[in-house]
Amino acid sequence: MALLPAIWRDPFRITARMGQLMDELLRDFSTFDLDLTPSFGRSDVYFKDKTLAIETELPGARKEDVQVRVEGDRLIISGEVKRSEEVREDNYIRMGRTYGAFRRVFPLPEEVEDKKKIKAKFENGVLRVEIPLKRAPEAEGAFEVKVE
Repeated sequence: MALLPAIWRDPFRITARMGQLMDELLRDFSTFDLDLTPSFGRSDVYFKDKTLAIETELPGARKEDVQVRVEGDRLIISGEVKRSEEVREDNYIRMGRTYGAFRRVFPLPEEVEDKKKIKAKFENGVLRVEIPLKRAPEAEGAFEVKVE
C-alpha cells in the first residue's frame, strides 16, 4: 500500500503553519507604520468640540519611557516598556504580557490650529494627546450604502 503524502495525513498542519507565516509577515509590516497588528498601544481616536483626542493604552509603561513627537504631518508616539525583573525565557510557561519598544504613528489633519499647542498627558497607563483644531469637523450627511 502506498503511503499518503504528509499533507493528507495531517491536513490541519498546513493551516497552522500558514497562520504562523501570516503572523510573522504582519509583524514585519508593523515596522513600516502600516499598523496592521498593533500589539501594544491600542488607541481610541475621536473628536470633541474643536479637539482631536488620541488615547493610547500603554500598560506597564512609565511616563519617562514615553515620547511624543511631531514630524511633518505625523504624530509619533514611541517608547519602551521594560520588565521589572529578569526571568529567563526558558523558565516561562506562558508569556502573556507585552514588553519592549513600541511606536505608533498617526496622520495629523490639515485642520490643526497650531502644532505647538498639542498637549500630552500620561496617567494610569493611558496617554492622552489633545490636538487643537481650527474648527470642529463637519459631519457630512449620513447615508446608507447598499451591501451586495
